[in-house]
Amino acid sequence: MDSVQQDESGALDRRFMQRALELAARAEQQGEVPVGAVLVREGVVVGEGWNRPIGDRDPSAHAEINALRDAARRLQNYRLPDTTLYVTLEPCPMCAGAIVHARVSRVVFGATDPKGGAAGSVFDLLPSDGRFNHRVEVDGGVLATRCAERLREFFRARRRAQVAPSAGAGDGV
Repeated sequence: MDSVQQDESGALDRRFMQRALELAARAEQQGEVPVGAVLVREGVVVGEGWNRPIGDRDPSAHAEINALRDAARRLQNYRLPDTTLYVTLEPCPMCAGAIVHARVSRVVFGATDPKGGAAGSVFDLLPSDGRFNHRVEVDGGVLATRCAERLREFFRARRRAQVAPSAGAGDGV
């Protein structure tokens, strides 16, 4: 790939990661961990998702899974070849498995996940383990600072809310 193609590819990656960040904001507004995902084929969004495990009462309702489900419905196929998945946080092992089974071609993530990432941070499932029958290309670090900061702020606010005393508590009323 020449430098012009790399620049164009980088610009597209940033554009779609920005959309994933917008979806992460939607998750946060719903009280979920702010992770968003966008599935793209030939420059067109074919699926979108954001974290919804709490609201959906579904432990598998991660942003990536929701984007894959959305795309499968839209495209009427559970196989999603020639697609790129943009996600604000490095996929977990569950999502990595779904990505491989769906035959996603490429994953682009923002922030690494040092506690459960499956694209090299903790596990090496993406790029696909050589034992899988499908290989996934992976690029990490796109808008990483913005993605990581959104997560840090979310958890910082959550910790503050947990330790903040209730209004009127201890005032003898």
